[in-house]
Amino acid sequence: MKILYLEDDITLSETVEEFLSDEGFDVTSVYDGDEALEAIYEQNFDIFILDVNVPGINGFELLKNLRETNIQTPAIFTTSLSSIDDLSQGFNVGADDYVKKPFLLKELLFRTKALLKREFKSQDSLVSISENIVFNTQANELLIDKKRVPLHPKELLLLKLLLKHKNECVTFENIYQTVWTFNESHSDMSLRTYIKNLRKHLTKEKILSIKKVGYKLV
Repeated sequence: MKILYLEDDITLSETVEEFLSDEGFDVTSVYDGDEALEAIYEQNFDIFILDVNVPGINGFELLKNLRETNIQTPAIFTTSLSSIDDLSQGFNVGADDYVKKPFLLKELLFRTKALLKREFKSQDSLVSISENIVFNTQANELLIDKKRVPLHPKELLLLKLLLKHKNECVTFENIYQTVWTFNESHSDMSLRTYIKNLRKHLTKEKILSIKKVGYKLV
């Protein structure tokens, strides 16, 4: 799972990045709001952890701008601001959680994992795809008959996207924006290859083609 971490206190940033990396997360640390915005448009992240009072665009404005452009990646604010007005503003601009500084590293870890689980609309870490096929949201693994199935990184991103929108059509545009980074080129052929490979594991009936629109996981 990839985390964007916005924090202008370098010592705190390094401490949190090291801790979360040791827990298996891929952490990209940035130190001002403008740098965060640039990173978000160049890469795909599973969660944002944002300080509020940072150089450049502040955390509240950053998330407000992202939500207005329909970027719905879950977000946690970490801040020393504690008034009810600050709390209200944070949730009003689209935050999913709020952690007051100073915080325990394990508290941040628990909240991060809980938020990622919620994204899959499941109270359990295992999302059922069929009777013998599940996706483990914590380990980021596809399991068939309880055995791990190796996937190409983009196949994994594509499967996660389809799972988040089960029984909904995911458009080609959404897929290209999520699975490929800003500076990568994509093609219909490469997407069809990844879909074909996923169908080998899930069966063709599980992933439907919606002509000229996208794909649907049922």
